[in-house]
Amino acid sequence: MVLFTRLPRFSATALSMSLLALALSPSALQQSARASSTTSYEVTATAYNSLAAQGQGDPTLTAWGVQLEPGMRVIAVSRDLIEEGLTKGVKVRIEGLPGTYAVADKMHRRWENKIDIYMGTDVAAARQWGKKQVTIEVLGPGKQPSSDE
Repeated sequence: MVLFTRLPRFSATALSMSLLALALSPSALQQSARASSTTSYEVTATAYNSLAAQGQGDPTLTAWGVQLEPGMRVIAVSRDLIEEGLTKGVKVRIEGLPGTYAVADKMHRRWENKIDIYMGTDVAAARQWGKKQVTIEVLGPGKQPSSDE
């Protein structure tokens, strides 16, 4: 006498998904996960300079101890964005600006959902930027901000 074991039935969708998962390499799965986990925020963006009239103490030293130099692509972020993970060194892309920027400074507690873009000593550029609503895309942690980025 031959006994038959009944195998569980899989729906066509479940079976297709299982086969697809097996076909993808681990690196492809990691890339797919990274691509879908991109975080972006709609924020108010203003600009600032490293001038004594625009801050307290040494205007070239951020609250996180980064020494500012004209040409650096860095931003200050409001405290609520820090709580969201935009901490020192995190890289972002800013709508309307080329390249990437690193978080290097934090803003006064009174500000929410805001970034301040460092523009060296170029007051005219900061005034031209003004105040805008932009989307920032978080790219992830980076190295210590420097002037050659």
